[in-house]
Amino acid sequence: MSNELLLKYGCNPNQKPSRIFMKNGGELPIEVLNGRPGYINFMDAFNSWQLVKELKQATGLPAAASFKHVSPAGAALGLPLDETLKKIYFVDDLELSPIASAYARARGADRMSSYGDWAALSDVCDKQTATLLAREVSDGVIAPGYTDEALEILKTKRKGTYNVVKIDPDYKPEPIEHRDIFGITFEQGRNEIGIDDSLFENIVTENKALPESAKRDLMVALITLKYTQSNSVCYAKDGQVIGVGAGQQSRIHCTRLAGNKADIWYLRQHPRVLSLPFKADIRRPDRDNTIDVYLSEDWMDVLTDGIWEQYFSVKPEPITKQEKRKWLDGLGGVSLGSDAFFPFGDNIERAHRTGVKYIAQPGGSIRDDNVIETCNRYKMVMAFNGVRLFHH
Repeated sequence: MSNELLLKYGCNPNQKPSRIFMKNGGELPIEVLNGRPGYINFMDAFNSWQLVKELKQATGLPAAASFKHVSPAGAALGLPLDETLKKIYFVDDLELSPIASAYARARGADRMSSYGDWAALSDVCDKQTATLLAREVSDGVIAPGYTDEALEILKTKRKGTYNVVKIDPDYKPEPIEHRDIFGITFEQGRNEIGIDDSLFENIVTENKALPESAKRDLMVALITLKYTQSNSVCYAKDGQVIGVGAGQQSRIHCTRLAGNKADIWYLRQHPRVLSLPFKADIRRPDRDNTIDVYLSEDWMDVLTDGIWEQYFSVKPEPITKQEKRKWLDGLGGVSLGSDAFFPFGDNIERAHRTGVKYIAQPGGSIRDDNVIETCNRYKMVMAFNGVRLFHH
């Protein structure tokens, strides 16, 4: 290890010179085992590592995240996958350890956004996880360690250039952080707020039944939001993120974006999607893209143009808007977290359409009464946690 690492360039090729270093003269807490990570790679690596480390600390379970452009496309705990999830995540042919299951879930939440991701693992990367990473389009991975077998597999990826970073799990940053913008230095205390189930004690709705599984999912959502570019909203279910709306200027746009992603996640489990007649040589990313189009309103245009012939052996039957709505009505028990208060009940209306039952948000809007009233109409459970989680 050293106290400085020179990078190829910054966010863009014209931004030179570029490096990461320790201002206090100490050693960097990371070691590059393979490849040459760039500026954005390390921004993804350090944000995603904090996320999975906190998830592990909060739940005691292995955790993984899939990051793109300094926000998570997905994050998850290492819980077993049922046969349907294995199929839609394209891992039904693999043996999955708990940490491999966590990454399969994290990447599977939004496979299109995870294309070319940065992966983070709370636990040592094993052979099963490396095997999964090796066959997906990914830029790199950060973990507290790698087995010999895993490292050997990862070193063969991308013609030997795949980025593999090892981080010291005991590293603790300084309590004050700095950044320069326009030649001006900003200083603030690190966001060290702890997220645990004590944040869900102030339930403000008529329905106050909050099961342990929902508390776990709300922790997954809030810890994910802590490292998501704001404004942001996160939907979670069964220990994994199923939709993130990041970096939107309007809260309702966050809720819609995350909800639409969660809808697609669930629609991918529709029997007609599971049985799509793909040609044998279609790659996984092309399947992801095609499924996304198949579930979109543009599908009838694609059928008319005959583009389907590139991907399918026979013309698939479309899913009507009414059929989609009927299928989505079967989605329930979803948890939702918001990094700041909901200003209007329209967010709750949209969340309801994606099966949201449990909500955690700071509260403090002048329209809190309207938001609570809307939750009560749908018998939702909502906790005011009093914690804002903006991240920029």
